[in-house]
Amino acid sequence: MTHATATTARLVAFDLDDTLAASKSPLDPRMASLIVELLGAVEVCVISGGNFAQFELQLVDNLPLDHPDALARLHLMPTCGTQYFLFQDGGWAAQYAENLSEEQKASALAAVEQEAKRLGFWESETWGPILEDRGSQITFSALGQAAPVDAKKAWDPSGEKKNALRSAVQELLPELEVRSGGSTSVDITRRGIDKAYGMRKLAELTGIPLDDMLFVGDRLDPDGNDYPVKAMGVECVAVEGWEDTAEFIRGFLAARS
Repeated sequence: MTHATATTARLVAFDLDDTLAASKSPLDPRMASLIVELLGAVEVCVISGGNFAQFELQLVDNLPLDHPDALARLHLMPTCGTQYFLFQDGGWAAQYAENLSEEQKASALAAVEQEAKRLGFWESETWGPILEDRGSQITFSALGQAAPVDAKKAWDPSGEKKNALRSAVQELLPELEVRSGGSTSVDITRRGIDKAYGMRKLAELTGIPLDDMLFVGDRLDPDGNDYPVKAMGVECVAVEGWEDTAEFIRGFLAARS
């Protein structure tokens, strides 16, 4: 595989939390402007663990688009690529959804609650529900979906808790995929469906080869949910926050000007 560069890439894909925005937070206006500028140069994909409503709250509702036609170049892949949305006829239309069966959802919810309680990771004080059914993904958020960023960072700074929970739940659900998600979350999907799956589907549906894509994410370590993209050979850029990503986009655009 040849690797895309700033001058040759036809599509740039991004993680959302801690890559384009702080965890569960709206885009900074400076990042929103950069994404609009980037859409003028290449196709853009956002692939992350959040559901579509989260994508709207953090991303779509904060893009200052004077020319809605730019939305046609934006590819949204919620729940780690298990869903895919395009802007068509004035709205966002689902292209596919790899939904879990009701039986799979029930098994996943029971397993992650059981193991979180056994390991001492089930918190009594949270900001919203710990468990969420996202249709194509079950998500465990240790402090709840609306927990403040500082609290989430303090809960598991080393990632040891998430990794221990992921490993324990995976043993109970061999037919499903269990991954470390955001700073306090574990995601469960159908087996074999992760961000690499989403990127392959993106290549198939857009006709843009993987070697013409770049991926930007904050969890490219072997335990991170961005790692499958790196492992499949897509050229990746590691960042530690949205400020790093903003710097990357500025450099990318400068290289193409």
